[in-house]
Amino acid sequence: MTRYLLNRLGQALVTMLLVSFVVFAGIRAIPGDPALVMAGEDRSPEAIQAVRDQYGLDKPVILQYLIWISRAIRLDFGNSARTGVPVLDQIVSALPVTIELALLSMLFATVLGIATGTLAAVKRGRPAEWFANGLALLGLSVPNFWFGILLILAFAVAIPLLPASGFVPFGVSPLENLQRMILPAIVLGSGLSAVVMRQTRSGLLDSLSADYVRTARAKGLLGREVLVSHALRNSLITVVTVLGLQLGNLIAGAVVTEQVFTLPGFGKLTLDGVFQRDYPVIQAVVLLTSFAYILINLLVDLTYSVLDPRIRLAGGSR
Repeated sequence: MTRYLLNRLGQALVTMLLVSFVVFAGIRAIPGDPALVMAGEDRSPEAIQAVRDQYGLDKPVILQYLIWISRAIRLDFGNSARTGVPVLDQIVSALPVTIELALLSMLFATVLGIATGTLAAVKRGRPAEWFANGLALLGLSVPNFWFGILLILAFAVAIPLLPASGFVPFGVSPLENLQRMILPAIVLGSGLSAVVMRQTRSGLLDSLSADYVRTARAKGLLGREVLVSHALRNSLITVVTVLGLQLGNLIAGAVVTEQVFTLPGFGKLTLDGVFQRDYPVIQAVVLLTSFAYILINLLVDLTYSVLDPRIRLAGGSR
């Protein structure tokens, strides 16, 4: 186990270095002089030279990269080219909103997806399966922006049960915070719940026909116990993989969802940085997003051994 962890951490470090180089090179490949953009409206020669000195833009590219990555390791991403506020402060302010939205979305997707996927597998060939499949197809087909507007019209305008937009921190008012996050979480989690449903159904059908399930039934175990403790637990391995790998879709979907519901989260920060050509913000956002991918994939791999004891990680005992 220890050897496996060290091996995966080494791979993660190499991946992060490659990603950082790609991010740095990609920003430098954008047409135009970054110093002119970051200088803002005051494009005097003195202001432009000050920006070049601050970010080392007048140095060789390799040296620029080394300066930038050394600062990034210390979480020093510089200041925003538009607002002048430290990028780290903007990220610290926006990230909790997106994390809460992602967690609520994953909770919604997991509960709905596993429930409907189990129903579709157990009631195979019956109307319940057709309903679950139709619900999954609807979740995959409906665009987030349209679904969000539809929910606002339904539950904030026609039936004013929930707020249409805005954000209230959880520490200020937990109830109002959840009221404002319910609709965005449903919108963002709808597509993921469809994927979870299909994967749960497929994995559960394979597990129900496996030898160990037939053996458990032959021993006289109750059908519910066989379903939950044996078949469903092993079929969740694929679901865990999907939830981990779908993190990127949640972040991508958060860009649109946060715009629709006016949430000051990571997605909105990313979109504003792209539209305003705020290079320090873009670099920091992409770098931290990549780090989140790598960390989630590592946690997913470690979760396999918990869900299925038959799986032994490299370096573990047999």
